[in-house]
Amino acid sequence: MFSSLPPKVITRHRDGQIRAYVTRPGVFGTLEPAAVFPPRAGDEVVESVVRPDLERVVYTTLNGVVCLTRAGDVLWASDFEPHSAVRHGHRPGCVLSLDGRTVWVYRPDAMAGRDRGDQWVLHDADSGRVVARRELETVGHCAGHHVHPVDGSIYLDIGEGQDGAVVLRGTAVGDGEPDFVTFPWWDRCLIDLAPDGQQFMTVDHGQQDVTFHQHPSGDTLCTLSVEALGYDPEHTYVEWCGGYLTPDTAVVTLGGEREDEEEWFRHHLVDVSSGTACGEIAIQTTNPYEVKPLGDGSWLTDGPDGHPIRWSHTSHLLQS
Repeated sequence: MFSSLPPKVITRHRDGQIRAYVTRPGVFGTLEPAAVFPPRAGDEVVESVVRPDLERVVYTTLNGVVCLTRAGDVLWASDFEPHSAVRHGHRPGCVLSLDGRTVWVYRPDAMAGRDRGDQWVLHDADSGRVVARRELETVGHCAGHHVHPVDGSIYLDIGEGQDGAVVLRGTAVGDGEPDFVTFPWWDRCLIDLAPDGQQFMTVDHGQQDVTFHQHPSGDTLCTLSVEALGYDPEHTYVEWCGGYLTPDTAVVTLGGEREDEEEWFRHHLVDVSSGTACGEIAIQTTNPYEVKPLGDGSWLTDGPDGHPIRWSHTSHLLQS
């Protein structure tokens, strides 16, 4: 059963704190923080990840990556040199490996004005020592990390604005140099990995279709265009969000504008085994990018008080 997936640790940044929430089985509604971490004085947190035991946090700022204990003690820190005075357009990201041994950090150095291309850097999670460094041929604004739930490989989706997106996959091989693969696209945005690890989901950078791919090859399993989902492609687009509700079902979000120029969006379900649309799901949110499917039949939205709200699929299905 998909409900047997391990709990996930989700972080939110609010009131100068990093708050960690755990998606425990059977717990729905507004989630309360399971741990709270105070960043270093003066640090503006860009992205964070908390260890499953809730004892450590790693976070990025515009100019570095930091590892702290729950008490706020610095275990290690690594500055991005040279220091960047650019305030906007570059957002470094980080993720913890599946086995907890390494921290993977994306550095958008080109947009930060460091006179070089971007970097993907692996740090030892305990010491901060640089384990490996990959020089990238990208000029990205930000990137999303996705940890494969079975083999532990890391997918990286780098957004280059109007120039498209680049998707890479890194695999740590023992204590040796990791293997890196760049997928042969510039026009597909990685949205999510399936919770059973067998496939992944992308959306066309031009927002005209959603595609499901075989892991790890990237071979296309099926593609659904806006028209195939029942909408006029002249007036409707696929949002760069959604993901796997279960191993067999994905949420695909479509949007458009009404005649009064007010935006609208709807969440549709796709049976990924057959590649067919299978109805609509009612999700209570005004921002489709707040919705985070968790792969276990539930999803998160943001609450008015800044705490995430966890919802179950059972009472939110609509007939197609």
